[in-house]
Amino acid sequence: MAHRAAERHKVIKDWFDGWYGRARRCPSPHFNERPQAEVSLLVIHNISLPAGCFGLPYIEQLFLGQLDCTADASFAALEGLEVSAHFFIRRDGELLQFVSCDKRAWHAGVSCFAGREGCNDFSLGIELEGTDNSGFTTAQYERLQQLTRELMQIYPMLEKTRIVGHSDIAPGRKTDPGAGFDWQRYLAAV
Repeated sequence: MAHRAAERHKVIKDWFDGWYGRARRCPSPHFNERPQAEVSLLVIHNISLPAGCFGLPYIEQLFLGQLDCTADASFAALEGLEVSAHFFIRRDGELLQFVSCDKRAWHAGVSCFAGREGCNDFSLGIELEGTDNSGFTTAQYERLQQLTRELMQIYPMLEKTRIVGHSDIAPGRKTDPGAGFDWQRYLAAV
């Protein structure tokens, strides 16, 4: 029991105003206040810019509102898009945080979970660098699992049944994290 309390204190110590001390902090302008809603959902996404390309600066630039939409022809559709996630995990496991967990990031869009619409109001969004079919790296799974365990300690309403893919809350509109994401591997260590 004392070990569990010490572990919880250690986890909470790494957090300040919804910011995780072990993540590289990259404050996005794309967020707003949460309504009076407790965090009770975790949404897993994937992203790559351009599609299928990894290790480039474009995702970070997109979430910061600094993407040069002329840098690649595929970016034209992103002109004026205001989007963010709470966290982003690169292929090498690097963790970036764009929005405080106390605030509403703009990651889910039109969405519904268990009959409740507007998932951004009560969720946290984690983006993995990848595509629906690319598969994800061991470093990404390890970082995601560690982060998820800590989030579950901070936000007691988060439990395995409330961890979903973007496709689960926006079916027909979104497909991520896709077939390349190993849910069994991920949830086994959470």
